[in-house]
Amino acid sequence: MQGGKIMTTIRSIYGCILCLATISCIGLLTSVSAGAGNNLDTFWKVEGDLIGKKKKGKKKKSEDVSGIACATDRGFPRTCLLIDDELQVAQVVIVQEGSLLAGGPVPLIDDTFDGEPVEFDGEGVAYADGEFLVIGSHGHPRDQDNELDPDNDADESRASITANSRIIRVRIDPGTVAPDGKLRVKAETKAFTDLRAILADEPLLAPFVDRRLDQNGLTIEGIAVVGETLYVGLRAPSLGGDRAAIVSMAVKAFLDGGKPKPQLHLVPLGPGRGVRDLAASPSGLLVLAGPAAATDGPYSIYRVKGDDAVLLGDVPPLVQKGEAVKPEAL
Repeated sequence: MQGGKIMTTIRSIYGCILCLATISCIGLLTSVSAGAGNNLDTFWKVEGDLIGKKKKGKKKKSEDVSGIACATDRGFPRTCLLIDDELQVAQVVIVQEGSLLAGGPVPLIDDTFDGEPVEFDGEGVAYADGEFLVIGSHGHPRDQDNELDPDNDADESRASITANSRIIRVRIDPGTVAPDGKLRVKAETKAFTDLRAILADEPLLAPFVDRRLDQNGLTIEGIAVVGETLYVGLRAPSLGGDRAAIVSMAVKAFLDGGKPKPQLHLVPLGPGRGVRDLAASPSGLLVLAGPAAATDGPYSIYRVKGDDAVLLGDVPPLVQKGEAVKPEAL
């Protein structure tokens, strides 16, 4: 995502956790599915610092939260893993009733280009069977200001695509997570690179691989596991005018190097809209929908099954210090 300029927040909505990239604290919304009204004035504070990209050598708080998943979906506290798309690390966070506690970092990649770290561009986190899955965008680096020259900067673009074309499996022993979210033992990680080839083999998606986002280029922004199925949600390309792409496959086959038998689902989320995140819930797969291009627009939450989508509600617009807040994760 293109980052905000304030700080980071998390807000609970429709029974999930909705991360907003540019606010300063956590807010709680009661579930509209239960017929309750929305309370936009109740906020949960972030305790500690969510890790952000260093600016001029100094540590900064995260302004680019892009994904979160928790090991449990009921009760508190919940051990969760959060990703900032400008970093090479994820971060353990503890969601408590009334607050979020920022914990320890989890290194994911160590790629460099010209001696500088290459961003992982992590865009989503899923949880299943005792492990987290963190997914990169699998796309051309974001270049809204057209600073990357197609010829002169081709090597840099390839380095970015290589870095972000991974799913990182993160195994954290619950017994090694201290009450403050720090890890007593290093998390176990493993990278998977097969998804890129799976997407390129899909005839409807192949023409958009490695294209820039402003050219409707392929980019991933969501991952979730529901039952035995892994779902990958694409922000772009937007297909057929009002269809967003979700790819599903057997999670065990994918992680074990077998034949996952991928399926492409074209989900009606509205004209020019794509998947901005996915989340598993007791009611099935949830989709945060928003603009596919780097433009402002409304955000909504859908429940999706196959190629069908049921609108659960629109995310209320929120402006912080004159800037529209972009929801980034369920």
